[in-house]
Amino acid sequence: MPCGGGDIGLNVWSENGDVLFYIARSGTFDENNSLLKLGRVRLRLTPNPFEKGTFKQELALQTGDVTLTGTVGKTTARVHVWVDVFRPIVHVEVNSTEKLTATASYESWRFEDRVLKGKENNQNSYKWAPQGEVKTRHDSISFRGHTVEFFHQNQPQTVFDVAVQQQGLATVKTQLFNPLQNLVFGGVLWGENMQPASTTDGQYLRTPYRSWQLKSRAPAHNHSLTLVLHTAHVTSQQGHLGLLAINSPAKVQWQAGLQQVISTLPNPLAARRRTVAWWRGYWNRSFIHIQPSQPTANAPEWQAGRNYQLMRYMLGCNAFGTSPTKFNGGLFTYDPVLTDSTLKFTPDFRNWGGGTHTAQNQRLVYWPMLKSGDAALMKPQFDFYLRLLRNAELRSQTYWRHPGACFTEQLENFGLPNPAEYNWKRPTDFDKGLEYNAWLEYEWDTVLEFCLMMLETERYASQDATPYLPFIESCLTFFDEHYQYLARQRGAKALDGEGHLVLYPGSGAETYKMAYNSTSTIAGLRTVLTRLLELPPAYGTLEQRQKWTAMLSRIPPFNFREIDGHKMLAPAKTWERINNTESPQLYPVFPWDIYGVGKPDLTTAVNTYRYDPDVQKFRSHVGWKQHNLFAARLGLTNEAAELTVQKLQDSGRRFPAFWGPGYDWAPDHNWGGSGMLGLQEMLLQTNGRKIYLLSAWPKAWDVHFKLHAPYQTTVEAVVKGGKIQELKVSPEARRADVEVLLK
Repeated sequence: MPCGGGDIGLNVWSENGDVLFYIARSGTFDENNSLLKLGRVRLRLTPNPFEKGTFKQELALQTGDVTLTGTVGKTTARVHVWVDVFRPIVHVEVNSTEKLTATASYESWRFEDRVLKGKENNQNSYKWAPQGEVKTRHDSISFRGHTVEFFHQNQPQTVFDVAVQQQGLATVKTQLFNPLQNLVFGGVLWGENMQPASTTDGQYLRTPYRSWQLKSRAPAHNHSLTLVLHTAHVTSQQGHLGLLAINSPAKVQWQAGLQQVISTLPNPLAARRRTVAWWRGYWNRSFIHIQPSQPTANAPEWQAGRNYQLMRYMLGCNAFGTSPTKFNGGLFTYDPVLTDSTLKFTPDFRNWGGGTHTAQNQRLVYWPMLKSGDAALMKPQFDFYLRLLRNAELRSQTYWRHPGACFTEQLENFGLPNPAEYNWKRPTDFDKGLEYNAWLEYEWDTVLEFCLMMLETERYASQDATPYLPFIESCLTFFDEHYQYLARQRGAKALDGEGHLVLYPGSGAETYKMAYNSTSTIAGLRTVLTRLLELPPAYGTLEQRQKWTAMLSRIPPFNFREIDGHKMLAPAKTWERINNTESPQLYPVFPWDIYGVGKPDLTTAVNTYRYDPDVQKFRSHVGWKQHNLFAARLGLTNEAAELTVQKLQDSGRRFPAFWGPGYDWAPDHNWGGSGMLGLQEMLLQTNGRKIYLLSAWPKAWDVHFKLHAPYQTTVEAVVKGGKIQELKVSPEARRADVEVLLK
């Protein structure tokens, strides 16, 4: 069961009478770019109220906490676990009707170095192509006074250095942003009236661990544990191995920062009130409750509404992270043998990397936040890109001598392609700016969705777009400059006969390769440039707006094809092969919002959904598949409902919103995100200032929802028996823009 807040995620459960939780925090990347957990805590009470009695565990969404209650005979104990939203603190509070002894253990599987072999390297940036031995280095763990202190210090040499050398960027290395250098992360655990007891070794789900135990000085009705986390980039390292030796300057720096956090700890009651207020505000901002008067657990449509809320809860647990919520598990991954029994790895494992950013998947985690009213939660994702802007620009300057930010797919958190995907076995004369990879070559347009998200936060939430304009302009400049550069390599002209860019070679997602004028790229460039020009006049100088207008005029038109008499969008003008199973010919529907309900030529897009042979073949609800979104945006109620319910039905795991692994890992957050989007689009769509309600909503489903629309608008409605019973639009002046399309 997930529990979290701020930038911390816990997996909380009870087993053999113990209460356990994993600890994860945003940004805890080791030297190999694995996203490491911060350990496991085990609590045991004696006499034990969680053995051979009644037991209940509950996640309270409204207040963001988990409570475990056990009763044996006359003894009832309650363990309350919650995370401070505003500070990196985990609280565990024990209350019992009888006096109990409490033993709290900090458990770590990183008490010694671990050599990673085979598929276990999929958790880091080396993947299937490690260059020599790869180790997860041990943490430093010890009793310190009445506490257990633990931390991980990155070695001086990291995968960043390996990638820079591999990709021919040594001459600009000192200019590159490096998030792994001098990084230290960890924390301290203590208990009120508890003292160090012993250190023991054990094994959990095939993984050896060492345990540092704290024990209460005497039995009591009440016990409390406090876990404080701290992450820092220290300014110096000690020793040629970079180890945090006793009293080394780096260790002292990190400990000083940790003590600063501890010295400013708020009163727990006041912190609890602020945390509860934050979660209540979160849930008041938006919601979707399906069949609210008939909460039938096995009804698929009720499950879809309930699991929408659970997925949104997990997204809220990384509201203030230094790194975005990862599509392949977020903060809530767990022992891999529970996902794949053949994987005898540690709880640090997740498939497709820790620091590796797959934009095609990440986008589905963040798009739902606009209509849920959580635009402020998009900041970690936007900051991720802003930090990498200079690195992406240096790639273009170094390789091709032209301006613009080049962001590849399978991007590391330091802005360079993943080394394994970049490929170590490259022809010596192959362009160093390109990934030598059949799936990823020439796939540069995924960043454009995040450009549009940045612009949409201005429309939806009136957030200032000024900090994002240099980033967006640089991404657009890359396409304008690079495709003219490529055209000049082939001939005397930089543009085609109509004055348009020749987007070749290009890519339609990872599917249509060596594409000429990919539809997804055309749609992305057109939409981002159009939205830039639609910004209020205060944004951009006259010169900038003239530049955007000129660039927009160079974007080529869409390509169409006809099959069995049906006109439809083509994936591109031409392509050489199909590599994956995406449907980018429908990206003009979602995310680019060019075709859809209330927009011109809807029939062409509907034909593409229904008759394109590849779209039909690739159609699915699994993982990042987004056919439910296409159907919703096109007003295809039955198809949208079928696929969205399949996406959001119970996962089959104990926690119903832990979907996956799909194509990625469990819990699959891009699976959940695309499910959220499907429900939102079935309920509310927009076209300019127009707001369309229920354009793909089944009449048989009652619903109470509150969602956000552009121009700082909220819409709340109660639908019963196929009719709107209540409708609230804020501001009221926007009610005139609302049109109900329930069929």
